[in-house]
Amino acid sequence: MADGVKNTGMHVSVVSIIVNLILSVFKLAAGIIAHSGAMISDAVHSASDVFSTIIVMIGIKISGKDSDTGHQYGHDRMECIAAALLSIVLFATGLGVGYTSLTKIAGGNYENLAMPGALALAAAVISIIVKEWMYHYTKAAAKRENSSALMADAWHHRSDSLSSVGSFVGIFGARLGFKVLDPLAGFVICIFIIKAAVKIFRQAMDQMVDKSCDNETAQKIRDIITETPGVETVDMIKTRMFGPKIYVDVEFGTNGDMTLREAHRIAENVHNRIEDVMPSVKHCMVHVNPTDN
Repeated sequence: MADGVKNTGMHVSVVSIIVNLILSVFKLAAGIIAHSGAMISDAVHSASDVFSTIIVMIGIKISGKDSDTGHQYGHDRMECIAAALLSIVLFATGLGVGYTSLTKIAGGNYENLAMPGALALAAAVISIIVKEWMYHYTKAAAKRENSSALMADAWHHRSDSLSSVGSFVGIFGARLGFKVLDPLAGFVICIFIIKAAVKIFRQAMDQMVDKSCDNETAQKIRDIITETPGVETVDMIKTRMFGPKIYVDVEFGTNGDMTLREAHRIAENVHNRIEDVMPSVKHCMVHVNPTDN
């Protein structure tokens, strides 16, 4: 991984930690002062973001290490492991939030539940704005650097934003007299968190088990090969995800009467064009077959 990619990931992660620390303390204080269980649950979710971002930073740092004799293909898959660990943290957070909310809902006696204060409502609005900004900020960096760990962290921010929307609805409804809506909002938050965790985990596993890339990417590779002078047929294209990177195996046919040097030149052009046009391709292996004339 280039130093620029690591630096971007670390910069985004540091910003994320600072914002989440400030936001989680603010929401926790607002939840306690304003007697809102939904806001306290939301604060716990934000606090879990700090831990998850630290996991992301560790994953990016390790995955950025150069290849060595023991890891000749690099360490890119460490990003997948970081994303998978993050998803587990997110899933556990969701279960905790859901359990607390269900306990209050099942307990009945809703009239005895505390009325959330206006401060909790204001905290929910601020959280929505801040977390949506963090989602778009982190997602843009993830797409720019093709980082699965950063993308997982971006979705963590989005889940926190959605949970704050749920908090706002629950707190607002509770202030109108429907006090059960506060713990009910906490349960809705749980569903959003768990859904995001499952999505992140599945994406991480796809990259861990050498899943092939999508059809659009495969077609783009095919087009690059067929447009290369000297290529007559495309006999095989195999792709596999290696962390956030793609490995490509290609077989193509060319004139069987040309010299080995000429065939090698065409193969080298195919190899270089694929890696130059598609930065996500880390390595391309090319095999040349003679065609019948």
